[in-house]
Amino acid sequence: MLHAIKTEQHGPLGQPMADAVQACVHCGFCLAACPTYHELGQEMDTPRGRIVMMKEVLEGTLSATAAQVHIDRCLGCLACEPACPSGVRYRDLISPYRATVQAGLPQTRTARLRRWLAAKTLPFPGRFRLALRGAAIGRLFGPLVPGVFRAMIALAPKHLPPAMKLPRVTAAKGARRARVALLAGCAQQVLDPDINAATIDVLARNGVEVVVPPSQGCCGGLAWHTGDLPSARTFARRNLEAFPDDVDAIVTNAAGCGSTMHEYPLVLKGTPDEARAEVFCRRVIDVSVFLARLGLRETPVGWAGGRIVAYHDACHLANAQNVRVEPRELLRAIPGIELRELPQAHLCCGSAGTYNLDQPGIAASLGEEKARAIIGTGAAVVATGNIGCLTQIGVHLGRLGSTVRVQHTMQVLRDAYAGAARRH
Repeated sequence: MLHAIKTEQHGPLGQPMADAVQACVHCGFCLAACPTYHELGQEMDTPRGRIVMMKEVLEGTLSATAAQVHIDRCLGCLACEPACPSGVRYRDLISPYRATVQAGLPQTRTARLRRWLAAKTLPFPGRFRLALRGAAIGRLFGPLVPGVFRAMIALAPKHLPPAMKLPRVTAAKGARRARVALLAGCAQQVLDPDINAATIDVLARNGVEVVVPPSQGCCGGLAWHTGDLPSARTFARRNLEAFPDDVDAIVTNAAGCGSTMHEYPLVLKGTPDEARAEVFCRRVIDVSVFLARLGLRETPVGWAGGRIVAYHDACHLANAQNVRVEPRELLRAIPGIELRELPQAHLCCGSAGTYNLDQPGIAASLGEEKARAIIGTGAAVVATGNIGCLTQIGVHLGRLGSTVRVQHTMQVLRDAYAGAARRH
């Protein structure tokens, strides 16, 4: 039965995986929350079904190859966690499982190339910017482009914003109330660097000094969620070294990055850095939570971006970090805004890191459904807290011919402070 998982065979990640498996009572409450069950309607494409398969693989009664297609379809959105009455920590199973079995799985040349390209470009802003410029050239060749590149080109923005150098230190305006260090992110610096600028502006307006550590790097989320444990550990250790101790918090403005940094103790489990990672992750906080707890010092005014604003819960903000109330509180603090909720708000938009590259069909279906839900609210702007969501939703709103603007919560706040909404 459950105890048949020999944890010692799977290294330091064995016990967390076994604990997650044992907590599941197979009640099925997760099914209604799962986006792949919503899309495919198959038991094997639910958290419950995947837990059974991963258990059997770890016990040695099922080959990892036999389970691979269904495990690969998991977005890792963690919508199953808040839906679970037994408190199964699915996050302690899915990423460690992938790290445990990934090396032994057969992959097509196309899949290997796609993963390699993503791993070598996305976490590095300079390389990623160069790759997106290549995508612009690729569009000129249309169907002549090899299939492995088409999904990447389809999602690449047609207009790339100019690079932005962030100041190492931004002083608080007025009396200083706090001092924080900001994770700048990797893809975000390329796709929408204005998010960081808006974050710094809003924090500074509210009396917060912002430090941007120059030696920081990618959070390691891409590597961790695709089973590349050595790379994930390298990225985590780099950030443990990069972020200073003399700050009140380590602030993130990308849900996926914040979620990954909270998982550093699991990423580094069984290593000499585990205890340090435990201390580190307790200092990590999403910018919306930090600001809500600190309290806005001045009320935003002059919002001209449209009366109706919709809010999209990024999965790794709502499900992984349990952050739902604070972004809504900040948006409702803007006079004249009517905040509207989305139907089926628990469903992932389909971004999920590189999921829209690895599973383009499912991702596109979820993306279109999310875009239609946003349009149905009548909103002029949709706000969210993750660069992957912003990109995915923007693509699908564009495909539907919608003029709804997609902005980070901090951009909406910054624009309200500035007295006019800025179009990007």
